[in-house]
Amino acid sequence: MAVGMQQSTMRISLLIRAGLLTLAMAPTPLAARAPAIARLDGSQISRDRVDTIVTEAMKAAHVTGAGVTIFNAGQPVYMKTYGVCDAARNLPFTSDSVVTAASLTKTAFAVMVMQLVQDGIIDLDKPVFRYLPRPLPEYPPYRDLAADPRYRQITMRMLLDHTSGFPNWRRFTDDRKLRIYFPPGSRFAYSGEGIALAQMVVETVTGKSVDALMHARLFGPLGMTQTSMVWEPRFEHNLCNGYNEQGRSLGPERRRKGDAAGSMQTTLRDYSRFVSAILSGKLLDARMRALMFRPQIRIETAHEFPSLSTDTTTENNDIRLSYGLGWGLYFSPFGEAFFKEGHDEGWRHYVVCFEKPRSGVLIMTNSSNGEDIYSTILEETFADTYTPLEWEGFKPREKLPQTPALRKP
Repeated sequence: MAVGMQQSTMRISLLIRAGLLTLAMAPTPLAARAPAIARLDGSQISRDRVDTIVTEAMKAAHVTGAGVTIFNAGQPVYMKTYGVCDAARNLPFTSDSVVTAASLTKTAFAVMVMQLVQDGIIDLDKPVFRYLPRPLPEYPPYRDLAADPRYRQITMRMLLDHTSGFPNWRRFTDDRKLRIYFPPGSRFAYSGEGIALAQMVVETVTGKSVDALMHARLFGPLGMTQTSMVWEPRFEHNLCNGYNEQGRSLGPERRRKGDAAGSMQTTLRDYSRFVSAILSGKLLDARMRALMFRPQIRIETAHEFPSLSTDTTTENNDIRLSYGLGWGLYFSPFGEAFFKEGHDEGWRHYVVCFEKPRSGVLIMTNSSNGEDIYSTILEETFADTYTPLEWEGFKPREKLPQTPALRKP
């Protein structure tokens, strides 16, 4: 009898290897076993409903490809991708598709800088010119500042909380010269120029490139294997095209030089690892993490862009809109929240997280229409009606114009 049972077991094993019992032995699909997703207000939503919301929003806004991750208790509980990363070849947008992170790069860079602060390598309040072997205006990118001694007041804190007085980018100004437009530290004005200076200082102090620093301190420890500050040949088979508002391909980006303001190449899966690490209190000690998310400057501007606009508003007083070190901050009925947008031609991304429930949403798209789906996804899948999307220039759904049909190339 034992011999017969042994022979029967062997036959079953052979059938499984041959694939003949695949259906009978297949496990229950993960989606069917997984619990519902917790929304910000404590209600729950099914994965099927999230899927429907995202699909319909993308269709209405003509978004080429997108990925969405929802976090509960610091961990991803929903991660799904939609559409294509290369329409011509009909290649799907996947969680491992490599996209340009645009300004989501700034948050990762800010965390790395805070690690340097934690290690005593950088002092947030030491004027950054003191870290350099030559006066700042002797460096070609900063020669325009020679007649303005206020550059000596600028600190790393001001560069990370966007109060340096710099414009977003000098190329957007009338004469394309770099200027300090207000006393450093006095008000908020989003500035890529400030992050560029922070990068130069960090690279000077450490003697390492921003790419090397990010790999050693963030990407490697978090297992972000498909992420880099520059294009790498190994990304090529998963490299996404960006698409403009009319659905025309802008091609992929192959950046050769690390840019802390926007060059990071990453994936939905990898950036989700980063967000999860932030929510779970990894990467920084408790004191440094609290400092990063402590309001540094209250925001009174009517809109985030144009960054030098002096128009003010009281509309965001109730949510205490402010900026921390690398992140936008606000207060909601569900506690403190932090957020960041990523905006470049063909790339639109958004992340918002809530500290107390350690929950949040990450949206990544390869479409210039991507911003048109933020409010729908945040409100309907996550019950988030508090994030200041209108201040950032992302109008609420009811204020969006009717999206015209795409024109054929």
